[in-house]
Amino acid sequence: MTTIPNLLEKSPYILADGAMGTMLFASRLEHGGAPELWNVEYPERVAAVHRAYLEAGARLLLSNTFGGNRHRLSLHRLQGRVAELNRAAVKNLRQVVDASGVEALVAGDIGPSGGVLLPYGTMTYEEAVDGFAEQASALVEGGADLLWIETMADLEEVRAAVEGVRRISVDIPVVTTMTFDTHGRTMMGVKPEDAAATLSSYGAVAVGGNCGNGVEEIITVVEKMHAAAPEAILVAKANAGIPRLVGGRAVYQATPQDMAEYAVKAYAAGARLIGACCGSTPAHIQAVAAALASQVPAG
Repeated sequence: MTTIPNLLEKSPYILADGAMGTMLFASRLEHGGAPELWNVEYPERVAAVHRAYLEAGARLLLSNTFGGNRHRLSLHRLQGRVAELNRAAVKNLRQVVDASGVEALVAGDIGPSGGVLLPYGTMTYEEAVDGFAEQASALVEGGADLLWIETMADLEEVRAAVEGVRRISVDIPVVTTMTFDTHGRTMMGVKPEDAAATLSSYGAVAVGGNCGNGVEEIITVVEKMHAAAPEAILVAKANAGIPRLVGGRAVYQATPQDMAEYAVKAYAAGARLIGACCGSTPAHIQAVAAALASQVPAG
């Protein structure tokens, strides 16, 4: 079975994919619509995005399930379809990877619950765990190689997500990333150094940062995490720059060349799983692949 450690035995880094939402909006997903619904309504459009990232060089791809827990799906009155939408997403991605003949990892994507845990919000810890467990069950059943918990701000919510996963599977690998978009900390005040140690203590096979305020922010996050946890496998998955509104839509400023330069810096800072987040496209990932291949020693 393909795993993160055995891919890293063959290569000094693993290239992850880029944005899913950005690509689906380009394929006419309406703003305010549920991307997860496309896993059953337009599976070929979702598959086309996965295929484009694979062809660009990505070897770790995330399922189209970022908002696939019951709490976020309830905003679209889809809370009763958690199992269906998550299973369909992973099966769709698995079919693309298997058909390609390329050795790549299928990651079941788990985003934040959409609520805020007590005492700052109204969601109980158990409610969060239950929601994450329900989603994890469907992702595992669909055939995910690992579960990717991302864009988190609260360490307690990450703990709830990991606990939810472990209720379903004690051994499936878990990756956890947080978003450090508030003066170098998460919205809930978590520092990268503390995140690296705590997330690793939860049993994550890799930890890091994603999304946020552009590429330089992620480089700093990786540097601080590497200093605090030098043995950890670190993730860098930055947005394609900082967006500006054009015609009511967010347009991200980083070019493929900008992202290529970020990827090389992220590797030098200590990241070994390198990809992109909001605003990125297969063109960005292709540029990242070329830059890493040409500038990172193979052995």
